[in-house]
Amino acid sequence: MGSSTQPKLPVIDLSSKSLNLNSSSWVTKCDEVTRALEEYGCFIALYDGVSSELRDATFLASQELFNLPTEVKALNITKTPYNGYIGQQPMVPLYESLGIEDVNTKEGAESFTKLMWPSGNQSFSESVVMYSKAVVELDKIVMKMIVKSYGIEENYESIRGSTTYLLKPTKYLRAQGDEKMLGLREHTDKSFMTYLHQDEVNGLEIKTKDGEWIEVDYTSSSFVVMAGDAFMAWTNGRIESPTHRVMMTADKDRYVLGLFASIRDHIIEVPQQLVDENHPLQFRPFDNYKYMQFYYTEEGVKAECAIRTYCGV
Repeated sequence: MGSSTQPKLPVIDLSSKSLNLNSSSWVTKCDEVTRALEEYGCFIALYDGVSSELRDATFLASQELFNLPTEVKALNITKTPYNGYIGQQPMVPLYESLGIEDVNTKEGAESFTKLMWPSGNQSFSESVVMYSKAVVELDKIVMKMIVKSYGIEENYESIRGSTTYLLKPTKYLRAQGDEKMLGLREHTDKSFMTYLHQDEVNGLEIKTKDGEWIEVDYTSSSFVVMAGDAFMAWTNGRIESPTHRVMMTADKDRYVLGLFASIRDHIIEVPQQLVDENHPLQFRPFDNYKYMQFYYTEEGVKAECAIRTYCGV
């Protein structure tokens, strides 16, 4: 019997040297990105916009953050559910995360830093802003490619200015014993797009359309680019937000930096170009942040697909 090899996520080179907007390879690469997202909901991007020094500084800063006393971390409270501190939860005992809203702005980073370190921590604040700005550039590239591929540049222009960025430093404790342990249960992201960056410890698993789990192996110089529920609705279901989870082994603790792009104070509508006979309209206009609020209600939690329950046609 032939052994079935496990599918792997597509790896796409988005480093500056490989992108030339005026070449024919640009269009090919735009389609490659879009096809990867249509098939898996995510892909691995090779990206050189974050130097190894900046990466190391930001991971070090996030370790420093997790070393703070729990009562200090618990001050990280946000209006949007799950954008603040989460930890010490019996359901996911290995998981802990904080959320820095508007992290690509000096004000956003500094107000979070002041909350954690009332006497100041300039190196933390500077690292997270520089890091986030560099990953925002990756978001701009990816979005430019998708809207080019679908011919919906103008539709995106209208929401681009409403994009907000949340950085979630996350820590997963290593598993105890030889069995894999659940780090984070299966879910889809509620964001528009997500950019995940890890230290050298794997753990992320993605569910394929045929229900198989892929263990994602990616280096600390690459990013997992993942569509969120809001993006799925905007693309009229052409790109689906992938179900994913984290499974931990006993090797060592895992640190992840997740940058979540969402659309604030703007009603998202499916572009007309993505609606046709083969793709009838699937989603009504909606508000990304109100959807996040809905997701954590009783109805949202119970829903098989929360975004379809919220604004599906």
